[in-house]
Amino acid sequence: MKTTPLVLALASVFAAPLSAFAADPAPTPEHSFTGNVTLASEYLYRGIGQTNRKPALQGGFDYAHASGLYAGVWGSNISWISDGLPGASASLELDVYGGYKGTFAEDFSYDVGVLTYNYPGTYPSGATKPDTTEVYLGLGWKWLSAKYSYVTSSHIFGWVGTNGEKTRGSGYLELNAAYDLGDGWGVSGHVGHQKIKNFSDASYTDWKLGVTKDVGFGVVGLAYVDTNAKGDVGEPYRNSFGKDLGKARLLLTFGKTF
Repeated sequence: MKTTPLVLALASVFAAPLSAFAADPAPTPEHSFTGNVTLASEYLYRGIGQTNRKPALQGGFDYAHASGLYAGVWGSNISWISDGLPGASASLELDVYGGYKGTFAEDFSYDVGVLTYNYPGTYPSGATKPDTTEVYLGLGWKWLSAKYSYVTSSHIFGWVGTNGEKTRGSGYLELNAAYDLGDGWGVSGHVGHQKIKNFSDASYTDWKLGVTKDVGFGVVGLAYVDTNAKGDVGEPYRNSFGKDLGKARLLLTFGKTF
């Protein structure tokens, strides 16, 4: 579940005006490759815990073409599948994605693509596998952005409807803000709503407020994350260890892009 990881939401940078005699900016390379690695106190995706309150090591690689086409892969350790499904063994999430992004008018941007979440491992007979495919559309203006992700696979993350129905057509709508304060400091905010089709009790809203600091060799982030997901005894977001997966907590991250 690529967070495009939390630290990537801090990509808004406001450049100072160039003088009339400044050199022309370097041309955009036709092909570019980047990598990223993040150490997090916990893997939270859309506000829901993925590693049972334990640390996560995450990383990925991205390719971008000057035309706006891009593709990438990203991975993280997880425990939520084996924590909640007896007989299952899956400790890795591997996301593969691609799309097209560009700009229009003044200060506006768009992003359209497809993302697959893959969970290699072993599963008991009859289990609904959590592998999921979403298509998404994002729109941005300066340091504000909105994005909608729509599930095209038969199920979303293994969820089955109240009466055994497929959960294709579930969607996630999010609003994000990332503002550069200067001197390496940044602040960010997020609110999102996850709708699980045919299973209203699993739908919820999440929100986050965070601050980051570029320390030269990487970016340190601290965020407050909370949801209204149902995590009491017998409810959807309660794991087998008796923990509320959507309960409010602080998230500490350190990330580096290279």
